Amino acid sequence: MCNRGRSFSFEPIEIAKATSHFQNLKMAQNPSFQQEKIIIPNKHGNKLVGILHESGTKEIVLLCHGGRASKENFIMTNLAAALENAGITSFRFDFTGNGESEGSFEIGGYWREADDIHAVAQHFLKANRTVSAIVGHSKGANVALLYASKYHDIKTIGNLSGCHDLKLGLQTRFGKEFLERIRKEGLLELKAESGNCKYRVTEESLQDRLNIIMMEECLHIDKECMVFTVHGSADIQIPVASAHELAKILPNHKLHIIEGADHVYTDHQAELASVVVNFIKETMQLYKLNAS
Repeated sequence: MCNRGRSFSFEPIEIAKATSHFQNLKMAQNPSFQQEKIIIPNKHGNKLVGILHESGTKEIVLLCHGGRASKENFIMTNLAAALENAGITSFRFDFTGNGESEGSFEIGGYWREADDIHAVAQHFLKANRTVSAIVGHSKGANVALLYASKYHDIKTIGNLSGCHDLKLGLQTRFGKEFLERIRKEGLLELKAESGNCKYRVTEESLQDRLNIIMMEECLHIDKECMVFTVHGSADIQIPVASAHELAKILPNHKLHIIEGADHVYTDHQAELASVVVNFIKETMQLYKLNAS
């Protein structure tokens, strides 16, 4: 139960609005494709739950949801459907403490989630499959970039609305002097309008986020790794300036701005799916040509 620390009202953000907007949206799926629930243990013993959209390809695209979301987020399901229609296998899964996966939710935990991706990638490697790309949205995009900076075994990253500075948005969400309050009171409790606890934020979890300097970590990404950034011009949660900042330092980078799109591409799902699928297809073809 939520019964410690200072309570704050939590205003629903774009994700909540868009989830309602798209709750009946279903992109056309080929019935010949198969979906399978797969459970993969991470290095801490927590079970990660995901859905494999099998299209018969050896290559697999990993889909990584954003903060306070899950594999059932409409962005993840729509991308999986679009990849299915293009004949590309994908795997969307819940990070530790999210959705159906075991463990506790953290607003930080970026490196822990990068290790979750590693556990998933290793699972498919042992099954003689190849992870051809990792596509993440928001927090999931930052985690994908951190994965590439640490493991150096991925050739393609899809950065959808990622942030160049993880300090952005914290004052807006938690108020000024939030670190001082959390140190004094132990933790912050964010509540929905219903009064129920949405989630807790500890000092350790916040510091985990604040200690990550994304611009420095991105310098460790291999030059051979292509990063494809998609960002909405009307994103107020993570302004489009973040995409341009990342573009300055990533040597193998392609940027696509979707005009008028918000943080979760509320009215631009089809365009988002189209540009992501086209990029994945182009890079897969490129690497096949280079390997031949």
